[in-house]
Amino acid sequence: MRDQHISARVRAILADLTLDEKLAQIVGFWEGEEGDSVAPLQGELQSTGRLDDAMAHGLGHLTRVYGTNPHDPDERAAYLWKRQRALVTGTRPGIPALVHEECLTGLSAWKAATFPAPPAWGASFDDDLVHEMGALIGRSMSELGVHQGLAPVLDVVRDPRWGRVEECIGEDPYLVGAVGTAYVRGLQSAGVDATLKHFVGYSASQSGRNFGPVHMGPRELADVMLIPFEMAVIDGEAHSVMHSYTEIDGVPVAADPRLLTDLLRHSWGFDGTVVADYFGVAFLHLLHGIAADHAEAAGLALEAGVDIELPTGDAYLAPLKAAVEDGRVDIALVDRAVARALAQKERHGLLDATFDDAPPTGIDLDSPDHRDVARRLAEESVVLVSNIGTLPLCATDASVSTAVIGPNADRAAALFGCYSFANHVLAQRPGVDLGFEAPTVLEALRSELAGPVTYAHGCAVNDDDRSGFADAVATAAAADTAVVVVGDDAGLFGRGTSGEGCDTDSLELPGVQRALVEAILDTGTPVVLVLTTGRPYAVEWAIERCAAVVQAFFPGEEGGPAIAGVLAGRVNPSGRLPLSLPRSVGAQPYTYLHPRLGGDSDVTNLSSAPTAPFGHGLSYTSFAHTELAATDTPTDGSIVVSVTVTNSGDVDGDEVVQLYGHDLHGSITRPVAQLLGYRRVHLEAGASARVELTVPTTRLAFTDRDLVRIVEPGAVALWTGDSATRATETTIELTGEVHRVTRASARLTTSTVGQTAHA
Repeated sequence: MRDQHISARVRAILADLTLDEKLAQIVGFWEGEEGDSVAPLQGELQSTGRLDDAMAHGLGHLTRVYGTNPHDPDERAAYLWKRQRALVTGTRPGIPALVHEECLTGLSAWKAATFPAPPAWGASFDDDLVHEMGALIGRSMSELGVHQGLAPVLDVVRDPRWGRVEECIGEDPYLVGAVGTAYVRGLQSAGVDATLKHFVGYSASQSGRNFGPVHMGPRELADVMLIPFEMAVIDGEAHSVMHSYTEIDGVPVAADPRLLTDLLRHSWGFDGTVVADYFGVAFLHLLHGIAADHAEAAGLALEAGVDIELPTGDAYLAPLKAAVEDGRVDIALVDRAVARALAQKERHGLLDATFDDAPPTGIDLDSPDHRDVARRLAEESVVLVSNIGTLPLCATDASVSTAVIGPNADRAAALFGCYSFANHVLAQRPGVDLGFEAPTVLEALRSELAGPVTYAHGCAVNDDDRSGFADAVATAAAADTAVVVVGDDAGLFGRGTSGEGCDTDSLELPGVQRALVEAILDTGTPVVLVLTTGRPYAVEWAIERCAAVVQAFFPGEEGGPAIAGVLAGRVNPSGRLPLSLPRSVGAQPYTYLHPRLGGDSDVTNLSSAPTAPFGHGLSYTSFAHTELAATDTPTDGSIVVSVTVTNSGDVDGDEVVQLYGHDLHGSITRPVAQLLGYRRVHLEAGASARVELTVPTTRLAFTDRDLVRIVEPGAVALWTGDSATRATETTIELTGEVHRVTRASARLTTSTVGQTAHA
């Protein structure tokens, strides 16, 4: 395949490069420091050479210049500009390097704003706000000379035991795709390339284990896992894709041209760069065992379509050079990858950059704009799971006392995910300041509540020490209400309870946290349970006994005030679950997208029904959906659905209008519920709005028995409500012939909100 987007200038540069210079353009270099440990097998695989030596023939990428140690941004920018000038003036090609950084919850650098984790994006159901966040992150990166961000994660959650659930948006492919595409558009609007990861199937790993193989047929892969990537590539025009570490039905993705070339480039029209997940090329030899050595691994990856080896050139430098010189790898594969790498640099203006200008100084990486978006996203993402009337707390009565208890109540790190700088890097740098303000839940509640607020730690997140129980019980017993804040400690490779390489065999709260909550419940004081976690846990017992349960998925630097605002009533909760709350670990893997055969029935003695369904979330007001209307639609058209939404309570609030569908009969079994679109609507008490959603029939497409994506004619049930559970319902017909889905087919549901009025 000849890449049509490659310019004559790039082809001329390519023709002039030596083999060493070509190989230098398709690798990165990671100038690590003692104490780094932020990638799998990093200690065994990270290059130990000097950057000066690695730059001798030029360099493709500088890996995480800002992101793996607490560097002062001004000092590091000066260092980066110096290195870039050296590449321009001290190498024959004279081409600067691309700089990439992690940016999943904000730029992963010291002093940079840290936003809520991706499940909180999903819980917000607010594409526009996620776009705004992405643009702010991109602006910070661009100002510091960073060109590419290694986000978003578009893996669809299949098993909450997997540690990287906290990096994912949710369990529904459309929600993941729509929110993820908004992030891509936001980041790239600031001139920073988004990198879609992990392409593809990673989140369906065996037993919820990191790096586990995936046992999945091509139909499920196409209809669930690939959907968000397709949306972000075609609709979001993402500039980069990262292959996943996994293998699907025995074929590692990093060596699968059917995915990385045939589908991604030929079918979807992707024209960017495919980058290796860190050390992923070497893993074809070391972990998958399909390559005899690094040279063979390099050849397999290049042939499949992996353009850039990150974080270093373990396989793409000396081993690949030898393989090219002795004829084992075709030089045309190298040229293809180099051309794509140079085209990316050309788009960023790097082929003409000199870096003679002064490096940036004084950039505010945690500006008021950052904090405003962090606050709004945190507030919109807090999910009120249950409430028997205890919430909101009495915030203005100075005589009402509140006990705040638990390992995550007064710990700022509990607000952040694994890929935050705080937990990714600073957790290994004890004593280094966070670099920005992040009020804890305890601190925020003391600001919100007029009455006395007492505190007890109770226990740690993940050990067996119960010595703090007695103090916690006494503190709770003396208060009018107990707010118990428990959950996860995000970390890497077993250093936490959630995060990369932190999988779990149990969906009980880690350590003795459940025992702490139950001991406080036994005092008779009403308990408000607050969960700050990276995954959903099995908490049916808590919903049955606690006065209220609040779920917050690592809500970021403004998460403490957001949670406190919800508890005190200043914020009317409007988050909705992007992940079903599991009934038990034995019911996993589970998804609400199951066919009829996966539902509850009398053919088994065990229920798989979740404790709380996808899309669930309570409010301090109530909403009614009436006058649902839709008409029959051709299979190649769009379904127009409208519904009147009324705030029937006495508090202003946001409703997330969720539209679901069910194909009543299909040639392939269909899910009992499927999210077709959504719209967040703010309504004053007593007000109504007419919400209209235009749904492309592609949202009901599936892969048929011949592995072709189609839309079939037939009856479709439609309903809106506050979760995937059926509510207001109508039925339409998709008419005409079977319609084959193409790249030109619409994928995104659009919506409008009519004039609001008071009833």
